[in-house]
Amino acid sequence: MNVTLYLQEMKRSWKLLLIFAAVLTMYISMIIGMFDPEMAIAIKEFEKVMPDLMAAVGMMGATDTLINFMSSYLYGMIMLIFPMVFVFIRANGLIAKYVENGAMTCLLTAPVKRITIVITQWLVLISGVTILLLYCTILEYAVAQMTFYDQLILSELLYLNAGLYLFEVFVASFAFMASCIFNESKYSVMIGTGIPVLMYVIQMLANMGGKLANLKYLTIFSLFDPVSFIAQDEYSIICMIVLFAGSMLLLAASSFIFKRKDLHI
Repeated sequence: MNVTLYLQEMKRSWKLLLIFAAVLTMYISMIIGMFDPEMAIAIKEFEKVMPDLMAAVGMMGATDTLINFMSSYLYGMIMLIFPMVFVFIRANGLIAKYVENGAMTCLLTAPVKRITIVITQWLVLISGVTILLLYCTILEYAVAQMTFYDQLILSELLYLNAGLYLFEVFVASFAFMASCIFNESKYSVMIGTGIPVLMYVIQMLANMGGKLANLKYLTIFSLFDPVSFIAQDEYSIICMIVLFAGSMLLLAASSFIFKRKDLHI
């Protein structure tokens, strides 16, 4: 890792991290505060009126406990999508944008190996995800303790967020690989962002059930099932192993591609 490059890129991440942290603070505080029997009844009535819409965004399921309520109304969409958007923005700027505007020439004329640049930039991206989700974990537990004392079991929250973290690292690694493949940002964004977004749309259709239910096997989102992670069952363990292994393979592929990339320098 090149420390100078890492610190420079982390400085560029802070403003974006603060924006996403502020938005997630609002949603986390609001949704956890909504957990009460009367609100649960109102939400269930809304589910009956618009079942397809609620199912599509993952806001269905048990709401009898605080962690189950959070899994339905936070982890169905909000905790998935916002970290992903952060990843998409930063991944493109770490490699593809440098190549497109010619700044990569400056990096490579210095005594820095290509593999060092790849590892450093990937660590910048993963550090951003780590900071964002660590903040959300602390915030969730703090808000839950202040609002509903002892109704949120810390071990369950940590396990659930560990699964979410590995999922976001996998998505980040895929978007980063796309940034390493293409010399132009538009193509990097098209693949690195377009494919995960398309998979999310497919997952939304699968969530509606019926004949579309099997579509879930075509998406990476089947690797993060909040219900399974709350239960801490065998499937969640398999998913975590697959997500970790997949992230390492994508990083290896990114390094291989960028090392042999013709940059016309």
